[in-house]
Amino acid sequence: MTENSEPTPFVTIQELTELIESFEQYRERLLNETITTAQKAKLSQKMALAKIEPELSKIEDTLLDLRTQQAALATKN
Repeated sequence: MTENSEPTPFVTIQELTELIESFEQYRERLLNETITTAQKAKLSQKMALAKIEPELSKIEDTLLDLRTQQAALATKN
């Protein structure tokens, strides 16, 4: 069996745009819910945000990758 030379399946700019929007909404929801929960528990906002920093970093990295792919597709078309 030979390997396919295509690294990823074809994705449209529209699909990438929707995915980016979903990740941005997730990031905002995570931030808002964390801040709200910290306030209710009378925790420091700074401490609460520090706990989700690794997840926020992953989201930002993913968004950067998706935006890069989106820009590459836009320049192809």
